[in-house]
Amino acid sequence: MNIVIIAGIILGVWNLITFGLYGLDKLKAGTKQWRISERTLILVAALMGALGAFLGMQVFRHKTKHAKFVIGVPLCLILNIAVVFALFHFGILAL
Repeated sequence: MNIVIIAGIILGVWNLITFGLYGLDKLKAGTKQWRISERTLILVAALMGALGAFLGMQVFRHKTKHAKFVIGVPLCLILNIAVVFALFHFGILAL
């Protein structure tokens, strides 16, 4: 199997997990249960999960009033896109 396909699958699964973490934290917020730390939520976004984090924020309407998320997650998304672009540009991932 091509490395690009494998990397795409891994990236997709990671973003689904990130999306799920945002949904889970929103669910727990409403029931006053143990929560996922903001640090963890930002970290999974920075570690190539920013698309899932951004979509989780929008779909679950979660962390949309916190500046560190409103600014940080889109910045992580730009960084994630730049990393993928660089991997292709420098030939680390090739089609």
